[in-house]
This record gives sequence, structure tokens and C-alpha cells, in this order.
Amino acid sequence: MTDMQEAPGDVVMTRIGQAMMLLHGGDREEARNRFAALWSEIGERGEALHRCTLAHYMADAQDDAGDELAWDLRALAAADGLRQDRLTAHRASLAVRAFYPSLHLNLAADYAKLHRPAEARLHLDRAHAALDVLNDDAYGNDIREALRRLERQLDAV
Repeated sequence: MTDMQEAPGDVVMTRIGQAMMLLHGGDREEARNRFAALWSEIGERGEALHRCTLAHYMADAQDDAGDELAWDLRALAAADGLRQDRLTAHRASLAVRAFYPSLHLNLAADYAKLHRPAEARLHLDRAHAALDVLNDDAYGNDIREALRRLERQLDAV
């Protein structure tokens, strides 16, 4: 998923961004704590953009592959509930379809970690099917390269 920028007045996205900075700075435990506190506030019925973004980054903060998978599945489920008009209001350049290559890549990686290659390949296929929406830029190229790396890893098993 692309890094999210704060929409004016979106306090939840601001708080997610603050926890993301902790995560990217190496403070996984504090990031996890903040993500967990946010999740307890917004929960399964919160706004889809908030749930998708939060679950996507909470997955990255997990130490256990099973927990990571559970959060990535929540992110995918939330993405399925995203509306393009809400996403455009957050940032005009975002498209709901652009979330799926990254979300499926993450699920493929989770399943690979859990030694479930059939499920990993299923999500690799889904990520490939969604690649056409990504631009030929650093983000799109990073996703494509990560897919190639994971495919090589699965082929070596």
C-alpha cells in the first residue's frame, strides 16, 4: 500500500501515521501498542480506510507470522469495503484498486512464512492480476520486485 498522507481533520490517520513513524524507526513494541489502542477505538466496524490502513501496518509490527497473517487478512477485508469517493477525499491520487497488489503480496509472504505455498501462490497470482493499476514509479517497481523475489523464494522450496 502506498504511504498515507493526512487528510485535513482526519485525526485517526494522523495517529496511524505517528505509530507508523515509530514502526519505521524501529520501536515495534510502542507502534504495536499504539496500533492496538487505535484498533480498540475503531474496531471491526470503523471506517474502512482507517481499518485497512491500521491493519496493514499492524501486520508489519507483528513478531508472529500467524498474527501477521490475521492482520493482513483484516486489511484485505477492509479494502473490500473501501469506497473510491472516500479514498479520493483522503488523497485525490489514490485508487482503491492500487491497494490490492501490496495487500496480496503481504498475504503471499505471510503464507510463505507459514510454509503454506499453495496459499502463497494464490495470493501471488492475485497480486500479479492487480499490477496493471500501479504506475511505473518507485512504489510500483518495489512491489513488482518484491513479487519476483517471493516467487524465486517459493520456486527454491
